[in-house]
Amino acid sequence: MSVASKRSGRRSKTQAGLTLVELIVAFSILLILSTMAVPLARYQIRREREKALLYSLREIRTAIDKYKDMCDQGKITAGDADTYCYPATMQVLVDGAKLQNTLSGNGQTGKYKFLRRIPRDPFTGDTEWGMRSMQDEPSSMSWGGQNLFDVYTKTQDKTPDGKPYSEW
Repeated sequence: MSVASKRSGRRSKTQAGLTLVELIVAFSILLILSTMAVPLARYQIRREREKALLYSLREIRTAIDKYKDMCDQGKITAGDADTYCYPATMQVLVDGAKLQNTLSGNGQTGKYKFLRRIPRDPFTGDTEWGMRSMQDEPSSMSWGGQNLFDVYTKTQDKTPDGKPYSEW
């Protein structure tokens, strides 16, 4: 066997590159790592949406409670008798309610706004929320229209343990 034939079977120190086996092993490792990363990324996205949903629900419900408290104290004008000092719609929280007994020398009336804007539902991507009035059943998915007592998300998605997000 000649020296030339021995060299052709081995790589010389000046040659660079990967063999087919090395490429297959490298791609296999990348495939395994990416297969593990995708579910983790989906889980993280769902957790972020859940946090945003909880924050938005808390923000709206706090505004409803503040409206009710101020109305009960007589600080803002109440709507119809059917509202029981709850806001008539969610837009009332954004537009504001007229304050009682405000002193303004220039003839302007005071308004108190409870929300800057209606928050977006992170699951539906819309500002339309499911609403319940005080007269509705606690698990009702249709709004009676008398007042705004509670809000919920309209998504049909469920938590990992099977509970619907609309029950949060």
